[in-house]
Amino acid sequence: MPFFETSDGLTLYYTDTGGSGLPLLCLAGLTRDSRDFRYFSPDAGRYRMITLDARGRGRSDHAADFMTYNVLRESQDAVELLDHLGLAQAAVLGTSRGGLVAMTLAATAHARLLAVVLNDIGPEIPADGIGRIMDYVGFRPAAKTHAQAAAALEAVMAPAFPDVSQARWREEVETFYDAGPNGLQLRYDPRLRDALLAQAEAGPAPDLWPLFLALEGLPCGVIRGAHSDILSHATYLEMQRRLPDLQAVELANRGHVPFLDEPEALALIHSVLEQAQ
Repeated sequence: MPFFETSDGLTLYYTDTGGSGLPLLCLAGLTRDSRDFRYFSPDAGRYRMITLDARGRGRSDHAADFMTYNVLRESQDAVELLDHLGLAQAAVLGTSRGGLVAMTLAATAHARLLAVVLNDIGPEIPADGIGRIMDYVGFRPAAKTHAQAAAALEAVMAPAFPDVSQARWREEVETFYDAGPNGLQLRYDPRLRDALLAQAEAGPAPDLWPLFLALEGLPCGVIRGAHSDILSHATYLEMQRRLPDLQAVELANRGHVPFLDEPEALALIHSVLEQAQ
């Protein structure tokens, strides 16, 4: 399996399809990992697709210091992966937390980026969306089996994803929870919750608009689920107003986050990345 060591001594897992196509670094959501892009990967054959399990997620090491679970350090990890692979530049497809990392890279390592696509994330996150996330981060599901967890997930997500099959929700829980004798286990460090709480207690959230505006000059795009509680419609429109060249698409029957196999999402991703070729 491919791993690399970060400058602070963690071993992180990544995948790399190799090849001569445009390097595309895929960065997953807060509690997710490389497998977040399994629905997109069948349409990514034209790219050198690279995924990263962020520190504390998936097959990567958990950090001794949970305070290193922050966007700035995770951005540094992404740069160190590019260095490890000998890549001077790459495009980034960032889902949720991965999109925050992408915007941070635009501000701190702009020259390393070829293009950026944000999946259901922007520079403002509504309080109700943050609250929903904090309701589950760091907690094992109450369900004891994958079947029970899939049924519970479908019930919660159906209003925002009305046309998604039970089979896909079953695949989701099987991908991101391990089944054990004592029920389902998280595939990430539960101390991620401690990091989020500590960051919230440290003071008001920083203004992220400067990070978003650092995308100026890059081919870039944003995908929004029409029912998203993380990227509001108002913020989605304001992002387009502030960056007129931003490509944007809003997906019906999707909340947070789109799966990235939706035809409209794929069309936007390919359109943005074609500008970077």
